[in-house]
Amino acid sequence: MKFDDLIDVLKELIRQPSVVGAEHAFFRVLQRLLEERGAQVDWYDGLLVARGNKPFQTMFSAHIDRHGLICTGPNEFQYAAFVAGQRSDLLGNSVSEQLMNKIVDRFETQAVLAYEPWSGAYRGSGVVDKAYICEFRNNLIFQLHGLDHLIAGTPVAFTDRLSIEDNRFIGQLDNVLTAAVLVHLFALDFEGTAFFTAQEESGKSWRYLLEWFRRFGSSRNELIVVDTSPYPDRTASDLQHVVLRGKDANAPFDHEITERLRTSCEELYVKYSYKDRYIDESNAIAIAEGRQPASLGSTEMGRIIAASNGLVRGTTLQIPTIGYHTMQESASVESCMAFLKLLMRISEIDG
Repeated sequence: MKFDDLIDVLKELIRQPSVVGAEHAFFRVLQRLLEERGAQVDWYDGLLVARGNKPFQTMFSAHIDRHGLICTGPNEFQYAAFVAGQRSDLLGNSVSEQLMNKIVDRFETQAVLAYEPWSGAYRGSGVVDKAYICEFRNNLIFQLHGLDHLIAGTPVAFTDRLSIEDNRFIGQLDNVLTAAVLVHLFALDFEGTAFFTAQEESGKSWRYLLEWFRRFGSSRNELIVVDTSPYPDRTASDLQHVVLRGKDANAPFDHEITERLRTSCEELYVKYSYKDRYIDESNAIAIAEGRQPASLGSTEMGRIIAASNGLVRGTTLQIPTIGYHTMQESASVESCMAFLKLLMRISEIDG
């Protein structure tokens, strides 16, 4: 599988800033990597589409935005996902919103870099002095050192490098990890279609993807959205190599396609679990103990199914991680290898 080649792609992509709402510069890098691997690439608003010789044979989608900041005034910086989303799609059922209070203190002393959103040109670097939740704006507000020269609208990314320790990938993996895997598939002669969507963290990516299917889709649009899936600790994460889902907070997923993934897992001896069942079981315990239940999560796949009126059917395949939405998010190398094997089996690529 030339797994080292995948690591090289991941190392390159994780260094490229891709703050939600300011992903254009990342798309430029992505286009180059895909075309170098033989893909035909088309660029739409909020969407990069890479195709092989049999574009409707297998279709995957990954989102490419990552959490960061947006300058919203003189020396004022806010969490980009909630600014980009204008909170119109943040309904209280996303894991991101529920985690806001938990992650507010994780960014102090974090290095950041500012860039020009269209070209990716460097605009300076700094450090997070403080982060807090503003009760009036209901958003994460950041105080930075070294970037008081920026003008409103400038994106600021968390400076990132890939680390590999204890047989785990470590970095801001969501959402760059699965995007790197799809890029690598084209080096393995993938002949289907890979979609790369913007603004998933602000709840908008599904619209860009659904618009493409309405214009260019076939009579049988089967889609598998690839992503990471957060777990509270390594013990819980290591119980499975990959994560399946039967539903999210928006809609049930396609049972037939999910079953195909389950069958492939068993044929390849890949450990799997169902995230919705895990959450339901955890919630039953939480309710019995008088604690607040967790959300099933609001995913790109669920939103597309709910809005497409049957035009698109599909499911998700996810890599379990810990340290969700931090610079220390990690995934086991073993899980990533199993994930790649599954995509190759689904795509009928010889390994």
